[in-house]
Amino acid sequence: MKVVFCGIQFLVELQFPILNNSALCYIPSWAEKLDQLTHNSTSDPEGYLGHPVNAYKLMKRLNTDWLKLESLVLQQTSDVFIANLSIQRENFPTDEDESGAAKALLRLQDTYRLDSESISKGRLPGAQHVSTLSVEDCFELGKIAYSDGDYYHTVLWMQQTLKQLEEGEASPVTQAEALDYLSYSVYQMGDMHRAVDLTKRLIAIDPTHVRAKTNLHYFKKSLEEEVKSDQTRDEEFYQSQSKKEVYMQPENYLTERDSYEALCRGEGIKMTTRRQRKLFCRYHNNNKHPRLIIAPLKEEDEWDSPRIVRYHEMLSDAEIEKIKEIAKPVLARATVRDPKTGVLTVANYRVSKSAWLGDDEDPVVSRVNQRIGDVTGLEMETAELLQVANYGVGGQYEPHFDFSRRPFDSSLATLGNRLATFLNYKEEPDAFRELGTGNRLATMLNYMSDVPAGGATVFPDFGAAIYPKKGTAVFWYNLFKSGEGDYRTRHAACPVLVGSKWVSNKWIHERGQEFKRPCGLTEVD
Repeated sequence: MKVVFCGIQFLVELQFPILNNSALCYIPSWAEKLDQLTHNSTSDPEGYLGHPVNAYKLMKRLNTDWLKLESLVLQQTSDVFIANLSIQRENFPTDEDESGAAKALLRLQDTYRLDSESISKGRLPGAQHVSTLSVEDCFELGKIAYSDGDYYHTVLWMQQTLKQLEEGEASPVTQAEALDYLSYSVYQMGDMHRAVDLTKRLIAIDPTHVRAKTNLHYFKKSLEEEVKSDQTRDEEFYQSQSKKEVYMQPENYLTERDSYEALCRGEGIKMTTRRQRKLFCRYHNNNKHPRLIIAPLKEEDEWDSPRIVRYHEMLSDAEIEKIKEIAKPVLARATVRDPKTGVLTVANYRVSKSAWLGDDEDPVVSRVNQRIGDVTGLEMETAELLQVANYGVGGQYEPHFDFSRRPFDSSLATLGNRLATFLNYKEEPDAFRELGTGNRLATMLNYMSDVPAGGATVFPDFGAAIYPKKGTAVFWYNLFKSGEGDYRTRHAACPVLVGSKWVSNKWIHERGQEFKRPCGLTEVD
């Protein structure tokens, strides 16, 4: 990244003599901002970009703002400079990257119930690098939401744009531009009165605004029809509604959205004093396993039923850095298995990058896999490769199961399965048939970084939240001893609010465990 920045500065300075006065006034200002951005982002890349505002601004600066600079200098420059611009552009973020960073901010705003002003001022918990959003930044956030038909967030960010303009912040964005988006979005949210008021305000600022005049006529007509259609709501009611300027977020498709997001905020955790008394810490040597007798692991109970345990000092700092070093060059957008087709695909509800590492990648990977086998007492030959995942700004994985659901059998209807039926969790094609190793029996999740804010692993069904702690690992069984899935283990990775979350996980399959975890006489044995 530093090489790219230095290249930009060199190219800009090289071309100053052939640019007109207008360009000469703009480019030094742009370069000065880029200088500051370069210094901050290269001195502590993970820390700086761990703040979602910084991440979004960097994407915007190197995508949208760079295009403005390109259009300016290309008016009057040389072929060599044009070629250099094209080469540099290949290393820069795309529209998709900028849109992704913007949507991550909106996702964080919803999950952690942050108001637009707090985000704009950079007031986020655990943030080391405080950064603010300009009027243009807020305006672009609103435009990205608008392009997705997300009028709720459009309203929030156009209101923030207007607020900062009214406070006197200088910007090429005008009040008329913000009001144009805001008035129509308010109309789409169903607030006819305020849509009319905002449009009148827009026309007062810009009397030549043709679309505003057309919209005003349409909004007034819609308001009249709405008043006539419901005589129980009088004019006074509508006036009181129009002054609120606060709207409800549209319902999301995810049935457990409220409980999931509440747990991410640390609310609704069902850890009682009575349950706490059942949880203990101990040294774990897995029935005197040879490699654990001398160096047993510290095992801590996180939850009693289903049982979830945390192992402390599972990975050393050196091992973590080595695994990250191996994984970084091959990280790619994480995929999920389509429940209908069984095909792997990307999805908006899983935002992270991942890589798969085998034993032959490095002795460290082999050693970590061996340690997982020692600690769990389970066979690693049929386990999947070690998956390394990085959750950056807004990175998350919404509630999901690690195991593959099978057709529901009413004769085996435990509480967990009845709950699954009630919530309409549908079975999916046998995702692991080709592997020939059975279903995912258990999950070992290694935390390879601390996360200043957000990023918890939560279980909405029973109200548990487990927070990342570098070097530790959590373990749970996904299947009962009968082989039936334990639907209580539906879990999620909360969005990362501040920081960068690194994890690695090992999914352990059924085959080879016949004598290591024998079947029980009943489903829950």
